[in-house]
Parts: sequence; C-alpha cells; structure tokens
Amino acid sequence: MRTTYMAKPNAVERKWYVIDVAGQRVGRAATVIASILRGKHKPEFTPHVDTGDFVVVVNADKIVFTGNKLQKKLYRRHSGYPGGLKETRAIDVLNTHPERIIFQAVKGMLPHNSLGRQQLTKLKVYAGSEHPHQAQQPIPWELASN
Repeated sequence: MRTTYMAKPNAVERKWYVIDVAGQRVGRAATVIASILRGKHKPEFTPHVDTGDFVVVVNADKIVFTGNKLQKKLYRRHSGYPGGLKETRAIDVLNTHPERIIFQAVKGMLPHNSLGRQQLTKLKVYAGSEHPHQAQQPIPWELASN
C-alpha cells in the first residue's frame, strides 16, 4: 500500500528568488509571487506545511495598473472605531508606499490563517532596484511578459 508524501516542516529546503516587477501588472505578478511563497512550484508541495521559498520583489514603484484602476481603485482600512474607515486611492499609495500594493495583493492570495501569515513573512518588497539580500544569493525569476 502506498501513502501520500507529506513534507516535514524541518526538512524543507528554502531558496531565495528575486522578481523584478517593473512594467508588470499587479495581479499577474501577485499570483506568481503567492505561488512561490506557498511552494506550489515544488514537487513536494503539501497544503498544510509551509514549503515555500523566499521572494524579494524589486521595482515595486514601477508596477502597472490596467484601465482606470490607478484613479478608481481604493485601498480601505478601518481603525475599529466608529467612523474609522480610511480610503486611499491607488495612485496615492503608489506615490507614497508602492511596496504596500504588492504586499496587499499577495496577502489576499494566501490562506487567511496562521499558515498564510507565516508564508507572508518570507515576502520582501522594495520600491527601488536595490535590496539588502545579496548575501542570500537570490535566483532571478522571470515573469511572463504582458
């Protein structure tokens, strides 16, 4: 009788990947990043174990929105108090904190539980082309062209 292989959390080998999102669409890039963070590109993928790799995203300030999303898309957050809803347009977020756009898009594509929060810690997003993770020797990951 054969059994299904289940990866052990301490036996997972993690790699580092660097992804340049300059000129890429937000959702298309976020799906690839979320897949790498979950480990779905590996043959030993196990849904209930964090088998994913680290992802360093650079050039987040050069990400592209299609249509009128740059003007009309709203990022909402709530303080928890009555009347505490804050809304910010995508163009304002892109000008002030562009790394939050990628972070929020990927966060929404990961499981909404403790495993998803653990996988999200392996995401590093930077607005420019420089990042402090050269010592990990990240492997470039090419995204499909638009």
